[in-house]
Amino acid sequence: MTTTQDAKTKGALVLFSGGQDSTTCAAWALARYERVETIGFDYGQRHAVELEVRPQVLAALRGIAPQWDARLGEDHMIDLSLLGQISDTSLTRDMAIAMQENGLPNTFVPGRNLLFMMVAATLAYRRGLDVLVGGMCETDYSGYPDCRNDTMQSLEQSINLGMATDMRIETPLMWIDKAATWEMARELGGDALVEMIRVDTHTCYLGERGALHDWGHGCGQCPACDLRARGWRAFQARRAEAS
Repeated sequence: MTTTQDAKTKGALVLFSGGQDSTTCAAWALARYERVETIGFDYGQRHAVELEVRPQVLAALRGIAPQWDARLGEDHMIDLSLLGQISDTSLTRDMAIAMQENGLPNTFVPGRNLLFMMVAATLAYRRGLDVLVGGMCETDYSGYPDCRNDTMQSLEQSINLGMATDMRIETPLMWIDKAATWEMARELGGDALVEMIRVDTHTCYLGERGALHDWGHGCGQCPACDLRARGWRAFQARRAEAS
């Protein structure tokens, strides 16, 4: 289990949805920082079931390792329903998932990650935390422009200029695919963490829990389920090759 710590930081605030990526990021932060808090957002998302699984996933994270239990602090739930009110996407409306004329899927919620990070930075400022951890990735993703590394670097600069702070945005999944994300979880918390992520977390855009597939719960058809399933199978194949 990884236990590397960064003693130079005051602590980390993890953007935590209750999904695979944010749970892996939470484990990553718990393996590095002595103080870790989490923040979630209720923005009127269609897959609001992710908000329901968050408490049990956080409780399960505490059970992975005693030091994680000691390090994991307060969880903050923020009402960002305004975002759902002003957006018109398949994640905030009951509409079919489709591609748009601009080449982006209509699952893209404009400004979502920008707003998430700004709100997280505001809370981190008050809580005395100086690292923001997010699961953004541009290696294996749906093409969202607010998941790109350039976006996060620019946002970090803007936050520090606008708040006169020295915060750092960490995106540990930025340059890895979903199979490597599963492998990161295994390296951080062993098979126990992998199984917890598989069974307890939620990623499906349609909010379906239903039957438990080999890769987890979900509709099995939406882009989020497809990425997660393909990543799981590639992860299993890589493990089989290595054994």
